[in-house]
Amino acid sequence: MPNGLIAHDSLRAHPAGAALRLQVPWYRSLWLSSVTSITLSIDGVEVAQEKLTFELDGTSYALSELPAQSETLWYLESHPLLVVALDEPVVVGDQRDVVIHGELRLPYMQIAAGENGGPGMYVPNIVHQEERLTATDRDAPAPELARVTDPRPPAEDDPFPLGLTLYSASAEFRAGWFDFDQLLDRVADLGIGPGIEIVASQMLPEYPRVTDEFERRWRSAFDRHGFVASSFGANLDMGRRRDRDMTPDEEYDFTRTLFASAARLDFPLIRIQSAKPELLRRLLPLAEELGVKLAYEIHAPLGPNSPEILRVREVYEELGSPLLGFVADFSSTMRRMSPTLLRAVARAGLDSAALERLQEIWATDRSMRERQDEFIGYLRGRDFDPGRLGSFAHLAFNMHGHVDPTEWADIMPQIMHVHAKFYDIDESGEEPAIDYPELVRVFVEGGYRGYFSSEWEGHAFAELGEVDPLVLVRRQHDLIRASAAALRAHV
Repeated sequence: MPNGLIAHDSLRAHPAGAALRLQVPWYRSLWLSSVTSITLSIDGVEVAQEKLTFELDGTSYALSELPAQSETLWYLESHPLLVVALDEPVVVGDQRDVVIHGELRLPYMQIAAGENGGPGMYVPNIVHQEERLTATDRDAPAPELARVTDPRPPAEDDPFPLGLTLYSASAEFRAGWFDFDQLLDRVADLGIGPGIEIVASQMLPEYPRVTDEFERRWRSAFDRHGFVASSFGANLDMGRRRDRDMTPDEEYDFTRTLFASAARLDFPLIRIQSAKPELLRRLLPLAEELGVKLAYEIHAPLGPNSPEILRVREVYEELGSPLLGFVADFSSTMRRMSPTLLRAVARAGLDSAALERLQEIWATDRSMRERQDEFIGYLRGRDFDPGRLGSFAHLAFNMHGHVDPTEWADIMPQIMHVHAKFYDIDESGEEPAIDYPELVRVFVEGGYRGYFSSEWEGHAFAELGEVDPLVLVRRQHDLIRASAAALRAHV
């Protein structure tokens, strides 16, 4: 399943009895404090909590200790062990029926700030898997990916410089199908680029810091392939601690470290998550010193004229700095829900009536929270546990917006970067849920000339190996170019 805790090769023999090789159940690295609970049953018998131990990078933790580990990073490529004390040890070749249930919270997706110094409310990530696993002593081999023999260099008549965010290959990177260098090599093999964007919390092994070793590998790959750093994604993990949200000073210190990391890797632009006036006032002198622009991401379900974004625009007007702008994320301006998401929730148990109701609720103009609550209430009214959908009962609404694409024109001079979000490319070469010809028209006519950074987010819903995301990025670049060519033909 997408964003699961375990894979088909997770069950391992262990001196204590057994172990499960875990993976981060999300697209980015998380702090161990993000883990609220893990429960496990083997062959129908629930394992007592005191018989479970979480081992990461040579350190063991009781499950009850995890919420306090706000300084310990569970890096996306790391695979800790959930060690299980058993009277009868598992041996290689044994089959076991495993049920694992994990509850986490996403420390940068704040629903509501804390009150009176207490912790805020954050988007939950609920993971429930029931698997029959065969014990093994090795990782499953990575599949052989198709080679491409006709890489496509940037075209002189590209409407905008193209590139991608490495976030597009989140699932494959997490699974270990390729390491950082191999990922960039494959991007080059496919002729994708030249712009490279990263989500810092995903790619930096010692997030939020850049190490000497990472900088060396980064510069070597960029020299090898002629890439250009386009955008550095900086999340603000306000809920890193479980007992309270970050203080303003902690928010500044955390963000300052991220800014230094971006500058060290020669990024000219940082995608920021917070536009709090007091924080921006403190950060602007640092941005000026480092020579970087700060762009607040407009992401579904919001649009350029949503009340929340209007407040950011007011802050920008007050501060009056040319370093402040926006990242336009095309999740905001979708024409329908993506087939990839609908397939995922259907696999999780939604029948045709529930799928139809989901889409009806999504298409209304009510707030994200109101639509979430209505859909969750609908599911409960049908005696369907929303937890079966993991985080999708919430994310179906905050990942898919339906603002009119022409609204981007209202802030075009302030758009510094584009997340060319997409979920599918169908047999005809179109994105069925996002109107790319219309979006290209709006941005060409609006005079935008920054990066279109391809962002395939289907990994949140598609099964690992269901598609090759980087091949899809290449096909999306074809769609962007074809849309621009059609526009030129009508001029």
